Amino acid sequence: MSAERPTLPPVRLHTEAELARDALAAPLLARAVRLARWAGPGTRVGAGGELVDAQLPEAAEHLGLTADEDGAAEASEAWRLAVDTGLVEVEDPEADEKEPGAEAEDGSGEEAEGTVTAGENLALLTGGSPQDVLAIWLDGLEAAHADATAPFFDDFADLVGEDGSIDFDALDWDPETEAEFLDGVLGNLYLLTVSDSAAGDAPVPLPALAASMIVPDDMGEPTDDILEQVSDAMMRLDDQFRVLEPIGIVEYQPVDEALLAEEGENATPPADDDDVTRYGMVKLTPLGLYGIRARMLDAGVEAPAIGDLVDKKADELLGGIAYYPEDAARGEVQLWLARRGAGGAAAELLDAARGQDPQAPLRRLHCQQALALVGAEAEPAVRAVLDDAELGGLARVWLAELGAADVPAPPESMIFWLAVDTIAAQLEADGDLDELQGLVEGLSGQHSGFFDEVWRVDHPATADVLEAMGRLHSDKKLAKDARKAAFKARSRGGSGN
Repeated sequence: MSAERPTLPPVRLHTEAELARDALAAPLLARAVRLARWAGPGTRVGAGGELVDAQLPEAAEHLGLTADEDGAAEASEAWRLAVDTGLVEVEDPEADEKEPGAEAEDGSGEEAEGTVTAGENLALLTGGSPQDVLAIWLDGLEAAHADATAPFFDDFADLVGEDGSIDFDALDWDPETEAEFLDGVLGNLYLLTVSDSAAGDAPVPLPALAASMIVPDDMGEPTDDILEQVSDAMMRLDDQFRVLEPIGIVEYQPVDEALLAEEGENATPPADDDDVTRYGMVKLTPLGLYGIRARMLDAGVEAPAIGDLVDKKADELLGGIAYYPEDAARGEVQLWLARRGAGGAAAELLDAARGQDPQAPLRRLHCQQALALVGAEAEPAVRAVLDDAELGGLARVWLAELGAADVPAPPESMIFWLAVDTIAAQLEADGDLDELQGLVEGLSGQHSGFFDEVWRVDHPATADVLEAMGRLHSDKKLAKDARKAAFKARSRGGSGN
């Protein structure tokens, strides 16, 4: 099959059971569950489903929170999540007849109060599957994301018109823009986490995340205007990550309050010698990786995970891992092999490795690596392709590495064909240039008169490979020989590209 480069590297997720346990332990969802179990017929809620002010101290006490405004605010937040995730159901008999905040029909001026019952999702959190728990948690993540991008205002009354409508223009707030900004930041954090490097386990400085959204890639020294924008973005993100941390997607070290006191409301991005940790540090949790990936998939972003290909055919496996980092490809193949018998898997892999398309050399490379994971049980299937024009060279290399006896010597044409195929695979994979140069020089150095013969190889990538060898070879004479050979290959139609 034809492979496409994935938008993002594959992520290695925890099991659904582990993620479900993490979701249940997320502070905000755990509080929402406790309040849902605490609520009953006597629980007083407003027409919008919110706990009335008089109930907040009792709710905060039940959660073990402080008996002050902060405790009431956290209790209110947990209750809203319980409503948003279906842990409680609120019925307002007058909801269809009046707007929230309007007077009751009796003219008392008091808001009508709704009736609270347990929601169906409450039982699912204890009696359902891990998938049920994660589905509920994802609803909670959506609610937390909406809260994180909501505007902050000191006096809500100033925004309410005489007719009860809210003047959103006065907020200078565009909900779509705010959501896109936060999603972009979370996407960048996800990419940093799943990239094939040790940095994925380290927290990311908040200024670096803010700069990734503001500073143009081609900008040298940031201007004062750009630095001011980065500073504003840092402070927005500080507020947003404080909201998102309780739902369990990030570990967050907020901006140092003392720093804000020193520098004012908007902290200036740190200089090189500053303690960057004072400006906020953030790291996605395993649950956060799962949640952000789920949101990206819903938005149509290709975000592969190791294990996605476990039930696919061999051609889909080799095509799917074509551009994976080495460790991720190995992990995917190991899961795929665990579902199959070794002998049958080897034959299926070899059959899928055939082809003349541009990705075929890369499939053969991954096939050889996959067969190494199968081990000696693959030997009968490998010996069966010794005379195959496309797989015979691969088979001989694999058998030699296995230490097998009676490996027939390859004809010279097969040696040259395998050399072209090997380099073509590395070129398609965009491998390390130093390693590729070493491969080029090593293969050409093994055979005297290499470039006098290789241009005749009947391989679709012959001309392209020779042109690349001409660019990469450190020996100027041999580089020139490679370019001449590429011209000859082109002249005889040695490349389909």
